[in-house]
This record gives sequence, C-alpha cells and structure tokens, in this order.
Amino acid sequence: MSIKIVSDSACDLPDGMAEKYGITIVPLYITMCGKSYLDMIDISRDEFYQRLPSCDEVPTTAAPSPEAFRSVYKKLALAGASQIISIHISTNLSRTIDSAHEAAATTEQVPVTVVDSTQLSLGAGYVVMAAAQAAAQGKSLEEILTIIEDISKRTYVFAALDTLHYLSKSGRMHVALARVGTILRIKPLLKMNQGNPEVERVRTTEGSIRRLLHLVNELGPLEKLSLVHTFAYERIAVLYQRAKDLFPVSDTQVDIVSVTPVLGCHLGPGVIGFTAIKKESR
Repeated sequence: MSIKIVSDSACDLPDGMAEKYGITIVPLYITMCGKSYLDMIDISRDEFYQRLPSCDEVPTTAAPSPEAFRSVYKKLALAGASQIISIHISTNLSRTIDSAHEAAATTEQVPVTVVDSTQLSLGAGYVVMAAAQAAAQGKSLEEILTIIEDISKRTYVFAALDTLHYLSKSGRMHVALARVGTILRIKPLLKMNQGNPEVERVRTTEGSIRRLLHLVNELGPLEKLSLVHTFAYERIAVLYQRAKDLFPVSDTQVDIVSVTPVLGCHLGPGVIGFTAIKKESR
C-alpha cells in the first residue's frame, strides 16, 4: 500500500522537505502588477517582497482549480499511489480545500481523502510533514488521519504584522479595524489554532514582540518551536535571540521560514512570528 500526501503552496514547508518526504505541492495563483504567477514557481519569495511596495494595487490570490488537483491525483495514481491524503490551508482562510474536495469527488483512479489542516503557513506545513512521515513508515490511512488530528490541535501560529495596509486592502480584515490601527499606530497580532484566526491589537513593535514571547511561553512544554517572517531577516534574527530560552532542548534544528508570497499578499512585508507545537500530554 502506498499512501501519498498532497498539499498546497500556502503550507510553507521548510526547504527540501517536500522532496525528502515525497509531498506533492499544488501552487496557488498570484496576480501582481497586472501579471499572474504560480506561487513559488513563477516568482520567488524574495522577488515578490522586493517588488511588493512598488505595486500600484495590492496583489490578489486565487485557489488552484479543481482540474489542477485532479491532474495531480491522476498522476500519483499512475505512479502507484493506492490512496491520497490531500491536506490544505484552513477552510476559514481560503477556498483551496473546496477545489480539492471537488477534484477528489471526480477522481476515479484512486481514493482521495481531503483534510483541513486548520492551520496556515508553517503550521500547516508541520501537519503535512507529520502525515508524510507516517505514510513513509507504512502507517494506515486511519492511523495517519489520527496523527493529523492530534498534531493540528497542538499547533499554534502567532505573528506580529508591521502594517495593516495589506490586510485592509485584501478584504481579509474589517475595514474599521484597519482605520483605527492606522490612526493609533496599532500593530496587529494574529493567532491561529484549530481553524480559529484571531487578532489582537498591540500598540508598539516592542509590545508585539513581548506579546509573542508571552504567548509562546504560555503554551507550556513544547515539542517544536520555529520562526516565520515576511522578508524581515534582521527582525527575525532579533526575535530568535530573544526567544532562545523558549526553544525545546531536544529540538536540534530551528526552522526559520520566509512566508510564501500567496500569504504575503495579505500580510505584507515585515511580519515576524512563531510556529509552535505543544508537547503531547501524557
């Protein structure tokens, strides 16, 4: 039995992980400065963020088509997949999973189980990696789905935005909050767990960093702690130094991931934050 894992480009897997675990990534679409791109294929992270400030209009994004998913599912079936688990960015943030469901329902070559990761960015990436690792170990569909459910409940993403401009323009945030934030110089702080995105309002950059550190510390013992950012290399290096005491001793590698452009369209540059996985309760 060969179970293959499919995800989308919003999952922000660390470099090399898709190839290592045989994960197939279906790209979302970005329209930027009047031109369309396949996320992470036609435009790199750094190129996107470097060009972003010069765009007259905020870039827009679109989910992959059902046909894009069907094509991937059929290709994997022809390569020997006996089952496919297709894991995607939270349904509360994107319609990507709707396209995956439609494709799965019309794919005859192989059974496809579509799963909501309930996460975004590297939070979704760690759910996808856990599923791929379990598949590589020969675990059954039911065992993998149990692992996905467990890790998704224990995974949190916290991120401090540098500006409200892109969220307000993208329509992913209440306009009134964006206006208040601009007037009062509020730094929004996003929290994500189990599909529930929340926003806190913090008044200063320093306050947002202290709040990020507090939120991570409040989780208790951690299995993994990583950093995410949107073209904010210097700021994320500072956050890493200030968070050194929070990283699990057993975690020999700290992932520092630049967020994919398809999410950067809505978040803008200058975002810094954490992806944390709580330890299993025994």
